[in-house]
Amino acid sequence: MAQGFKFDGESLIAPGQAFRPIELDDLPPSDQMITAKAELALTLDLSLQQFRSEMDPHVIVSRLSQALHQIRRRFHVNIWNEIVLLTQNHPVARFLLQDPFTRWSFDKPRGYAGDAHLLDFIYGHAQVGEEIAASTELGRRIYDYTKDASSSVAVRERRDILARRVDEYAKDRPGSTEVLAVASGHLREAALSTALREGKIRRWIALDQDPLSVGTVARDFAGTCVEAVDGTVKSLLSNKHALGHFDYIYAAGLYDYLTFPVAAKLTRKCVAMLKPGGSFLFANFSQEIEVDGYMEAFMNWPLLLRSENDMQMIAEAGAVNAETKVSVWFGENRNILYCEITKAE
Repeated sequence: MAQGFKFDGESLIAPGQAFRPIELDDLPPSDQMITAKAELALTLDLSLQQFRSEMDPHVIVSRLSQALHQIRRRFHVNIWNEIVLLTQNHPVARFLLQDPFTRWSFDKPRGYAGDAHLLDFIYGHAQVGEEIAASTELGRRIYDYTKDASSSVAVRERRDILARRVDEYAKDRPGSTEVLAVASGHLREAALSTALREGKIRRWIALDQDPLSVGTVARDFAGTCVEAVDGTVKSLLSNKHALGHFDYIYAAGLYDYLTFPVAAKLTRKCVAMLKPGGSFLFANFSQEIEVDGYMEAFMNWPLLLRSENDMQMIAEAGAVNAETKVSVWFGENRNILYCEITKAE
């Protein structure tokens, strides 16, 4: 973890927490645990044998991911929360963790899941080039698969959608557009923004809790309208920032880690910070994702997956006392859901 960095554990789910809430009122029969452990053991042992036989790692990881997805979906949440920890101690992990993307997610050098450097592996950014080059041949071959898994494709699409929406707002409000990115990470979408390059944005605030991300944004966008601000969900909700109002506010990957009460409060806060006619967009990995088992098991990347109804409920709870229009839609491969709340003019 970065020195001096205090994780906002009051707002976000943190490493080591249960992947999904434990259900005490509906405990599974003990024989289901035995069956689940047996199925998991067979799945992991087969993958281990395949790695030792030098089978194509794309085939191995694809089959393993699908098997983990099915186990996660078929068995009770309490069973999954227990057996998922067994995967990390299985000998097959030493093969999978040669992938620099999987290894970074599992080790969490910045102290939390889904950090901006992790996303750079998905983007194939030059920032991670040395780590990829330094990995083993097997690690690079596994990375060739994981960087193009359905979840990674969806994250790259999310970045492109954000850049496009900012440009659309800037086209209607040239020179006066004000944008806020909540939990901005490295703000990679800004590099794709035509409006930013052409100077059509008045200000673009990048708020993040990680000082390394804040420093990266400040360095990469020095001399532009982008301003990097050190802040957390908690500090935003407690009005510690005098940021003003915005035409467009978005939270790209943050809601994957927010419980419903915090998500509703943050949504309400962001809607209140919109100018008339402005919009707030938040995204969330959907329940239709099929690499959830691999992400939770070998990447130690817990996510709060949501449905269309979940997104609608957050929007409704967050748009209280405001006249708004709500739109919920899937990304192209249905791995990510989007919700955009537009305030009336």
